[in-house]
Amino acid sequence: MTEQTAPTTAAGEAATVRGEQTRRLILDTALRMFRERGYARTTMRAIAQEAGVAVGNAYYYFGSKDHLIQEFYAGTQVEHRAAAAAVLARETEFGQRLAGVLHAGIDVLTPYHEFAGTFFKTAAEPTSPLSPFSAESAAPRQASVALFREVLDGSTAKVDPELRPELPELLWLAYLGVVLYWVHDRSPGQAKTRQLVDGAVPLVDRLVGLSRLRVLRPATRQAITLIRTLRH
Repeated sequence: MTEQTAPTTAAGEAATVRGEQTRRLILDTALRMFRERGYARTTMRAIAQEAGVAVGNAYYYFGSKDHLIQEFYAGTQVEHRAAAAAVLARETEFGQRLAGVLHAGIDVLTPYHEFAGTFFKTAAEPTSPLSPFSAESAAPRQASVALFREVLDGSTAKVDPELRPELPELLWLAYLGVVLYWVHDRSPGQAKTRQLVDGAVPLVDRLVGLSRLRVLRPATRQAITLIRTLRH
């Protein structure tokens, strides 16, 4: 029995490696073609042909183009967390942590800037599964919110106790706003987006700090109530 187990295991591992290589090839090919041709004009058949795999094989790994984008979402979230790790390990001040994570997100997205415009036309459709608010996007959305929760939890920020559990999602929404600005930013190297981050973070930092002031608590409670109402 022992003599038969090793070859079987080795064969299984080799098949797994080949499968992952094929999956990666299909995804990389799709993203390149989305950049070159646009999302709408790129078909699964064309992706398979360009990648040198059978159409059925492409559908085996990705059920549709939407699944390819969901994989892209998930991958960028992993890259975002990795890119933000150094600043989160180093800084404890809320504003510095937030700025570092926002800049890290733009760093990760930068290679896809030319492709982002055509892609976001599809993602902006409210009923699209590619929408960041869709059920299909739940996993990467939750991963991103968790990253902003880490920004807050690892900081020395003093936050209104009732606002604290809601703040990571609000920060994620703010990040979506930054990304939307970045999509339309035609300045060299999207320098204006960087300026937006550097200018907005101190304001957010100050507002978070002020949330504990007694005089502002009624307004904070109203904002929290509105957030919870809109969520449900």
